[in-house]
Amino acid sequence: VQLQESGPGLVKPSQTLSLTCTVSGGAVTTNDYYWNWIRQPPGKGLEWLGAIGDSGNTYYDPSLKSRISISRDTSNNQFSLQLMSVTPEDTAVYYCARDGLWTWGQGTQVTVSS
Repeated sequence: VQLQESGPGLVKPSQTLSLTCTVSGGAVTTNDYYWNWIRQPPGKGLEWLGAIGDSGNTYYDPSLKSRISISRDTSNNQFSLQLMSVTPEDTAVYYCARDGLWTWGQGTQVTVSS
């Protein structure tokens, strides 16, 4: 399976960050897998943001729960991240990843700046 992130590299403060992960070589509805969003801010470690399961159930980091949404488009075999009301602290490299034998996208830099 391969994953590829896409979306804007620059977002203004207070706006919504939107990223899409396109999956090939495997379906986002495959049983027993979770499809994750993870980020790495500059100079910091990896942060798990949330995931969507094979049945469409979603799970979020409690600290982000008020402003995060993860959804999927099964017809295009994609899943997406929306992070609302962003601040410069949301600047990071964002990754999508599938669990199990963990498989990651290459990551995409998102900068929050006016």
